[in-house]
Formats: sequence, structure tokens, C-alpha cells
Amino acid sequence: MTTIIKHLSPDKYALALHTTTPELGLAISNFANYPQSQVWNLGRDLSSHIHQYLVEIIKPRTWADLEFIAVAQGPGGFTGTRIGVVTARTLAQQLNIPAFTISTLAALAWQAHKAQKNCQHPIIALEMPAQRGQIFGAIYQVNPNNAGITALLSDTVFTPSAWKETLTNWHTNQLISATSHLAVTVNSILELAYLDWQHGKNPHWSEALPYYGQHPVDI
Repeated sequence: MTTIIKHLSPDKYALALHTTTPELGLAISNFANYPQSQVWNLGRDLSSHIHQYLVEIIKPRTWADLEFIAVAQGPGGFTGTRIGVVTARTLAQQLNIPAFTISTLAALAWQAHKAQKNCQHPIIALEMPAQRGQIFGAIYQVNPNNAGITALLSDTVFTPSAWKETLTNWHTNQLISATSHLAVTVNSILELAYLDWQHGKNPHWSEALPYYGQHPVDI
């Protein structure tokens, strides 16, 4: 069966948000030109300023020009992740457009692959500090022909010993430790969502859910 690849009209755009850290990352593109993107270190002011920066990056376009929206779903900070996903859901609902959620770790793996370009189908392990001494871990592989990325091991919370044992059982090309400045991968959020959209995926806004992995406080 032949897969039909869709392309955006030149006057249509996609918007991506990354808020899983104290930084805000926004990107917008029609995929005919290089994406326009920017990162702001807002800290606790993220919730107060996100709408202001959204309005600024949309200009001179209008909200009606958006074909779909994408957002980093986590793992990451509880509050920031929630703000981003809620914002994306709200916009998608109001505009009646698809809302894609992309793993923070998948976006980082995609960025690393694009930066290296020395392995056809790399298997990339990623780790990120979690609360209470645990680790978020995942393993991704870039699809043939750079057609997106597949989770071989989905984002999961591990104890350090369990993660170490998991890594010994996988033949990975690279291990990436995610710490800070992750909002720069907002372009990867945009690109991965576009690849999904091209292959016919159109997730309803209600399907856009955050991935926290852990409860924010001990219970």
C-alpha cells in the first residue's frame, strides 16, 4: 500500500510549544521556509508570559492560519508541563485543529540524530533526573529515511540500578543525559509532529495528555 504524504499549503503553519523546564520554547513554520523559533528563560513567570509570547510569534500571521499545534508532553517539571499541554489543548479546541504531543526525550533524540548524521538508524538511550533519586529513561530509534522516531522503550521511571541494568540489555549507539536547556528542542517537537501529520495522523485535542511519570509529591 502506498502511503500518501501530505504537505502544508504555503499559507498554513504549525506551532510548537516546549514548557517542560523553566524555559519557554516556541516554534512556527509552514515547512517551506526555515522555522521561526525562540527560547525564553522565564522561570516562575512562565504562566504569566506564555500568552504574550504566543501572540508575538504568531504575528504577522493569525490564529486561523494554524493547521495544527504540537507540545512537549514531558517528562519534565510538573507545573511547566501542565501549562504547555493545557495551552495546546485550549488552542486546538478553539481553533478546531489537531494537537500532537511529543515526548521531551524523543525530541532530544531527534535533535541529537540530526546533529550527528553519521548513523542510518541509530538507537539512542536517554536519561533524565526524576524526583526522589529516580531516573526517567527511554530508548528511541530513528525510522528509515528519517521518517520520524520510534520508541523501543517508552518513557519510564527507573531506580538508578534498574536503569543501569536496562542499559546493559540494549545495544544502543548513544546515551544522552538530559539536564537543562531542553526548550531548544522545540524545533524537533515541530518536525516530529509534522512527520506524523504528513502520514495522516490528526489527534483530537482531548487526546493531548501530559506525561508526568511520577506524582509531584510523596504519597
